[in-house]
Amino acid sequence: MARVAPGMMAWGLVTGVAMTTSGLPLGVVLAMSLGVFAASAQLSAVPLMMVGAPLWVVWMTALCVNLRFVIFSAQLRPHMLCLPLRWRLMAGYLSADVTYVLTVHRHGPGEPAGPQHPAPLAYFAGAALVNWASWNLASLAGIAFAAQVPTSWGLAFAGTLALLALLITLLKDRISAVATTLAGVAAIVCHGVPFRLHIVVAVLVAVGAGLWMERQMPARSAR
Repeated sequence: MARVAPGMMAWGLVTGVAMTTSGLPLGVVLAMSLGVFAASAQLSAVPLMMVGAPLWVVWMTALCVNLRFVIFSAQLRPHMLCLPLRWRLMAGYLSADVTYVLTVHRHGPGEPAGPQHPAPLAYFAGAALVNWASWNLASLAGIAFAAQVPTSWGLAFAGTLALLALLITLLKDRISAVATTLAGVAAIVCHGVPFRLHIVVAVLVAVGAGLWMERQMPARSAR
């Protein structure tokens, strides 16, 4: 987490500043910071709330932006099945892009977690708690010092750079490189789609391309 925490904290700081300067009441900002724990959903919902959009529009926007977590959770599910429902719900709340990527990279293809193999759960819990604490501390700092953080600093880009740095370390074969490239192209092409659904399109393109290429490999080996 030390590699990506600074970037995530910069992103959290910007999110706190954006919510505070939007004009929302302080209580609402604090509740959203601690309760939602999803920067994309928060930054998408705040402008809609400020213009008085219907509640269902706000909810649908947040849902569409976060649809990628359905795919993330499906891959984490084998390691979470041994947990009681309340802890699975907590894991869902704590899941984030970074914790998902790190956990799947380290334990995804391995033996599912269980009483005899708790390492994946311990790893996820450690990464998730560090991520949650650093994010919320930075977000609360942004709320407290919103007037002193100029937008010209471009701190939001630091979070993007942190994710890119992590992504590059994971590109260890042709399949992941091609899938990632196609996802980037799809995200750019579909950038104008409402509700930030270009994120979901990019995830689906990457998953589809990766699965298709993996299925082609055994056939080529056989020939």
